[in-house]
Amino acid sequence: MGPLLNRRRFLGSLLALGVSARLPRAFAQPAPIARAIPATGESLPVIGMGTWRTFNVGSDPGLIEDRTRILELFFDRGGAVVDSSPMYGSAEAVVGKAMIKLGRYNDLFSATKVWTGDEDSTRDEVRISGNLWGVETFDLMQIHNLLGWEGHLANLKAMKAEGRIRYLGITTSHGRRHAELKTIMEREPLDFVQLTYNILDREAEQQLLPLARERGIAIIANRPFQGGRLFGRFHSEPLPEWAAEAGCQNWAEFFLKFIVSHPDVTCAIPATTQLEHMRENMGALYGRLPDPAQRQRMIDYVESL
Repeated sequence: MGPLLNRRRFLGSLLALGVSARLPRAFAQPAPIARAIPATGESLPVIGMGTWRTFNVGSDPGLIEDRTRILELFFDRGGAVVDSSPMYGSAEAVVGKAMIKLGRYNDLFSATKVWTGDEDSTRDEVRISGNLWGVETFDLMQIHNLLGWEGHLANLKAMKAEGRIRYLGITTSHGRRHAELKTIMEREPLDFVQLTYNILDREAEQQLLPLARERGIAIIANRPFQGGRLFGRFHSEPLPEWAAEAGCQNWAEFFLKFIVSHPDVTCAIPATTQLEHMRENMGALYGRLPDPAQRQRMIDYVESL
């Protein structure tokens, strides 16, 4: 990942080595499924981790420890992209505390956002987030939901040129502002766009995903489970008998492998507070992906329920 080491992180790495140097990795596993960032060819594992709601736990020591274990399992299972935002309450601070304890900075692809209407405060926002995460250089800095995007994007371009961030991007969610996002993608040199894409919310397939391919923009898919609503709707239904043929052993893999089997999607970022759910999520990082015919069969099945 990027040149992220500073004194705080160095101390955290030493602390973590006191534990991790004595223990083998919990999982011996094949190589994870990865996809290249179009701008550079750098590979990313196709399953990342979101922190919206799940890491907003304040200063509760027990909950912070729980989230640290979630993050540890994520890394153990081959994950890299951790996505957050100042909008998510204490999430960035909790990520930082977990990272200091784990010392897994070499495994991390750090992705957060600028979230303020003050277009002159881009650098201050990035600095504050960096202090919370314990990083000097973010791998990816995004403009959250297009808020103040013109001023922030100009500043982020300058910061990228200075080596303060490695990649820049813009986000949207819930299917909002796609027309404006399309215009920005057409005219601005973005490295990443984050948008909502899942087995039921497929509007991005019509214009945004093809445009990203044409423009060489990486896509991060947010709300892969519709904020958990897909499980509420389908968890009592059986997986189809043919799911294993598409590489899916459970509903989490079914939903996630549908997303990342689209060739224009770089990474999906599910969120969870449960270790068992993290194991299921990370199962989507391995094995086969559905082919186009299987993807259509998956759509037809869920729409029939």
